Amino acid sequence: MKNAIEFQVHGKYALFTDPLTKIGGEKLTYNVPTYQALKGIVESIYWKPTLLFIIDELRVMKPIQMESKGVRPIHYNGGNTLANYTYLKDVCYQVRAHFDFNFNRPDMAFDRSEGKHFSIMHRSLKAGGRRDIFLGTRECQAYVEPCTFGEGDGFYDNYEGELHFGTMVHGINYPDETGRNELEVRLWNPVMEKGIIKFLRPEECTVVREVQEMTPKHFDENNVESVESLARQLGGE
Repeated sequence: MKNAIEFQVHGKYALFTDPLTKIGGEKLTYNVPTYQALKGIVESIYWKPTLLFIIDELRVMKPIQMESKGVRPIHYNGGNTLANYTYLKDVCYQVRAHFDFNFNRPDMAFDRSEGKHFSIMHRSLKAGGRRDIFLGTRECQAYVEPCTFGEGDGFYDNYEGELHFGTMVHGINYPDETGRNELEVRLWNPVMEKGIIKFLRPEECTVVREVQEMTPKHFDENNVESVESLARQLGGE
C-alpha cells in the first residue's frame, strides 16, 4: 500500500508541555515529542478526515538540551502575568509514519483514493506543508523536508543501553477516530534505543482516561472537496 511518509522536522525551540507543570502557570517540556505532537505535524503537512495517520518511529538527531525563558503570557482575566517556560533547544527529528483509511467515517467513503492521497501528501511535504509547522506550541516555528528515515548521523546512534522517559502523554482519542462519543487521553512509557523511539499504536495503549463526552463533526461531499477534484487542480495526478 502506498501510504508511507518519512520526513525531517527541525527548529530552534520546541515545547512538548508536561501537563503536570501547567498547574502553577509554568510550562516544562518533555524530553521528546509526544505521539500527538508528531501526528499534528503530519496533519499540518497534509490532512483529510478520510485519513487516519499513524506515527511509527521517531529518531532524535541532536542532543536533548533545554533552556528556560522568562515570558509574559496573557492572563485569562486580561493583562499579563510572569512565568518561566522551559523549552527544548535546537531540535531535529526524523519521523516515519503512514496513513490508513478512517473506517469510522463511512461518510467519507467517496474520498478513499489511496494513490491520489499519497501523491498529494508527498507534494505537500516537498512544499513544506499545507499549514504552518510548529513543535508543540505556536511560538516554536519549525520546518519539514523529505528524508530517508535512518540516513545521516544522529547524536544517539552509538549510545549503549536504553533511555527511559517515565510516564508521558501518548496522545488523544477523538470520537471520529475511535467510534466512541468520548474524548480520551492515552498514557505510556516511551523507551529510546540508539536514538529511536518506536511508538505503540493508539489502540495498543493500555492506560486510557476519559476526559469528556464529545460527538464528531460530520463531513461529506457537501463540505469536503474530494481528493479526485484536488488532484485535478494540482495537475491531474
